[in-house]
Amino acid sequence: MLFRSTYDDLAISALRFMTAKNPNFIKEFAQNRADELERKFVKSSVKSKDKVKALADFLTTEGYSSTIHKVGVGHEMCQHHCPIAHVAAEFPDLCEAETAVFSKTLGTHVQRLATIAHGDGVCTTFIPKTQKG
Repeated sequence: MLFRSTYDDLAISALRFMTAKNPNFIKEFAQNRADELERKFVKSSVKSKDKVKALADFLTTEGYSSTIHKVGVGHEMCQHHCPIAHVAAEFPDLCEAETAVFSKTLGTHVQRLATIAHGDGVCTTFIPKTQKG
């Protein structure tokens, strides 16, 4: 007999319930989750000079299987897996808060081009080359 895991269903149900009680809940939750991601990244990348590579490596340890490719005037970061894709499909604030953390930690505006949560094959983020790098 195969036992199916329903963690995503439980998370979505819980978020729906809490958001029904407090419409601001999901934005606050997404920001809290992003803040924690940022704290962990900053702690893991203290000695790294290449913040873009450090971010991709960090995200891989968090289950996102990330790669970096140089493109034009910057980099393209691809996340080949998203551990929260099913939840983020219903609650895109999670992706938006995550993208804001990328921008903040890298010190430049980044742009999401695709997300697994929206049905794309990978999450793709364009990271322009900064003046320093």
